[in-house]
Amino acid sequence: MRKIIVGSRKSKLAMTQSQQFIDKLKEKHPDLDIEIKEIVTKGDKIVDVQLSKVGGKGLFVKEIQQALFNHEIDFAIHSLKDVPSELPEELTLGCIPERENPFDAYIANNHVKLADLKPGSIVGTSSLRRGAQLLAKYPHLEIKWIRGNIDTRLNKLETEDFDAIILAAAGLKRMGWSDDIVTEYLQEDTMVPAIGQGALGIECRSDDQELLDILKSVHDENVETCVTCERTFLNEMDGSCKVPIAGYATLENDEISFTGLIMSPDGKERYESTIKGTDPVEIGKQVSEELKAQGAYEIIKKLNEEA
Repeated sequence: MRKIIVGSRKSKLAMTQSQQFIDKLKEKHPDLDIEIKEIVTKGDKIVDVQLSKVGGKGLFVKEIQQALFNHEIDFAIHSLKDVPSELPEELTLGCIPERENPFDAYIANNHVKLADLKPGSIVGTSSLRRGAQLLAKYPHLEIKWIRGNIDTRLNKLETEDFDAIILAAAGLKRMGWSDDIVTEYLQEDTMVPAIGQGALGIECRSDDQELLDILKSVHDENVETCVTCERTFLNEMDGSCKVPIAGYATLENDEISFTGLIMSPDGKERYESTIKGTDPVEIGKQVSEELKAQGAYEIIKKLNEEA
């Protein structure tokens, strides 16, 4: 068995989730010799600017993809929500493992519920998607930009003028934080998750059949079905981090239910549709067509032109 080099961002969360995935792979293939190579991406270098203002897609994956092209690594472990909806032809998602909690975690000082926050309360998030959905439902709140890893943000909640912050539940769970720290997990009716949130995307070269066969052992077909629907919608809508876009698919008894959402950053315009069916690509396209018919693409066009 050859030695396998795995590419990962060097953040604490990325390294932790990479190690967790490798451990799962080794449960199926104990003889694998795997080494992690840390790679710094453009998104990791930009810590003082809101990502939506940087522009471009693949801020956290391009350098890692280049390492795949250069044969410096054999596969990459990404948070799927960071992966653009279209991949270069030579690369493929060889595996999508079991999904962690896809929802957002709301963490407040003194565990004050979101609905009980007083007017003018400050909620920290670096996501346009979260900010827009919050303002739509709670226009009396103030959104303040926050960046940094989980520990940094939790520390800012305690030491700066934030009343609450919102993080991806998956990151907290993978880093071993207890549920006790979370005031509420925000369900879909309050906040539709980011596309692919909670899922990992394992990217490799399309022609590496030996590796593709190994990765198949930890692949989750149900998760793949759901995220295919979400990512089809993202691609059809030309979504990026500059656009408040959300999408979440579930699968029950072979029926997919998918909700797609586009909003203006101030939360005042909202375009949403839910469709059920069995073909993930078809459903993603149908929701996209419905939102475009409602006028949602005008928001995307405007935000992309502002870049």
